[in-house]
Amino acid sequence: MEIERKFLLKKLPENLDTYPVRHLEQGYLSTAPVIRIRRDNDKYELTYKGKGCMIREEHNLPLTKEAYEHLLEKIDGRLIVKKRYMIPFEKHTIELDVFEGDLAPLTLAEVEFASEEEAKAFAPPDWFAEDVTFSKLYHNSFLSQFNI
Repeated sequence: MEIERKFLLKKLPENLDTYPVRHLEQGYLSTAPVIRIRRDNDKYELTYKGKGCMIREEHNLPLTKEAYEHLLEKIDGRLIVKKRYMIPFEKHTIELDVFEGDLAPLTLAEVEFASEEEAKAFAPPDWFAEDVTFSKLYHNSFLSQFNI
């Protein structure tokens, strides 16, 4: 089960380049249900995501590089390319996505939680803007198909 909230940003945090960064590519074989392939640096996986916004089922299966590249030819919509910065904040890690290509300059921050109560109690830092957790416009599966 994945429990997360998603936010737009007022501005990027200072010293962004000092945080660990991962390079991601992800494409969607299906958006209903959500079936995604992802390259995360040198790790490859296939993910199934259930319905929902803040809380939803998620299952990940490892892929080989060859299997990923084979499935890459079958994605529907755009391949999403982004940098994900891992920023410690209180007892959480903010995953800050900086989108590249035709989705630039979009930036989104996600924070994962152990429980729904913890997610609801989260007080975001002042550089966060609107909470878009319940807006499907900011799901990557939507972004793979449309521009916002």
